[in-house]
Amino acid sequence: MVQLKQKKAPALRLNAELKKSMPSYLMIAPYFILFFFFTVLPVLASIVLSFTDFNMLEWPEFTGWTNYIRLLVNDDLFIVALKNTLLFAVITGPVSYMMCLLFAWIINEFSGKLRAFLTLIFYAPSICGNAYMIWQIILTGDRYGFLNGILLEWDIINEAIIWMKTEKYVMPMLIVVQLWLSLGTGFLSFIAGLQTVDKNMYEAAVLDGVKNRWQELWYITLPAMKPQLMFGAVMQITQSFAIADISIQLAGNPSVNYAGSTVVTHLLDYGTVRFEMGYASAIATILFLLMVGTNKLVQKLLRRVGE
Repeated sequence: MVQLKQKKAPALRLNAELKKSMPSYLMIAPYFILFFFFTVLPVLASIVLSFTDFNMLEWPEFTGWTNYIRLLVNDDLFIVALKNTLLFAVITGPVSYMMCLLFAWIINEFSGKLRAFLTLIFYAPSICGNAYMIWQIILTGDRYGFLNGILLEWDIINEAIIWMKTEKYVMPMLIVVQLWLSLGTGFLSFIAGLQTVDKNMYEAAVLDGVKNRWQELWYITLPAMKPQLMFGAVMQITQSFAIADISIQLAGNPSVNYAGSTVVTHLLDYGTVRFEMGYASAIATILFLLMVGTNKLVQKLLRRVGE
């Protein structure tokens, strides 16, 4: 009898905890249901379809590793797109992350309406629906383009340059535009994180030997806002690996000699134009693994902040 009661005890405690936490479960249920059906399930479906030949009209046919072998061995355009994507990620990811943190730190020093106004000014490009139109005007390939007009007036160039149709200029221009658009959600999370830091910690830090603002930033501010740093890192990684619209709008798809091609533009080509959904799913799976691996690496580095 005693042993039976001991066996039932964990079950009773679990049942009690479930009843106690039921309101919390009910509150997160809508988000969890949406997240499962629109995020988790599509990812799992994509991984499964990546091992098939599927054209959306016929039933998927299992082909094993054929799509991945074709992708990594025979698809030269994918290798070009992968190199471009990694270049984007290596440059725009860290640079935009540091820009978000630096500008948020500077803006946080202001107070009231001025801080809100500056936050809006820096955040506006990321939500501007006409951002591409602005850059299309700047990069117009004749003397009426803003950039060409300025360079011609200053005698830096002798004739107008067709920026987005000249291979060597495509990638640098796309990187500049991406950096201009990068102060988005991560930037707002840093602003919010800086607002939550307890001001009393700075006074205590002075007594402990902290002597300047950089030491305050490293030993007090950044450790206190690690959740926001993690969130910002995830957002910047996602943006840097998922670049596609900028390239399509400014350089076209395909771009000249595929100079602006990325993994996502390659994915869109096979998924929305050719409807080779099995092959497109293989591309998406590799991109997903790249994002997850990079995210884990960044999280490991951020855990050392303040040490």
